[in-house]
Amino acid sequence: MAQQAPKVAQNFAQKFFNNLKSKEFRDYLMSTHFWGPIANWGIPIAALADIRKDPKFISGKMTLALTLYSAVFMRFAWKVQPRNLLLFACHFTNFSAQGTQGARFINYNYLSDKSKQSQ
Repeated sequence: MAQQAPKVAQNFAQKFFNNLKSKEFRDYLMSTHFWGPIANWGIPIAALADIRKDPKFISGKMTLALTLYSAVFMRFAWKVQPRNLLLFACHFTNFSAQGTQGARFINYNYLSDKSKQSQ
């Protein structure tokens, strides 16, 4: 039983590397289904990096716009055939990060006591 696990892992690794060498995978790497989402990842990465920054710099209008943008393109990525799961993951991440930023914006501007924050 213990010797079977390395053989299963070896078979999996061999199939994985064979798929990487396939023409279909090379075609995928050269398609907009791959490079479009890769280019889009800059937005959620920036939003995630901004989560620790001071909430006074958050733009409520831009956060709302990016949240709606990601919601629309999440749906698009799911409905387009073939499904673009890389694009879906990008916009899901951005939607989540923008939602966090939106909650921070609302908390800072409408729910918290500003006199305590300035001390």
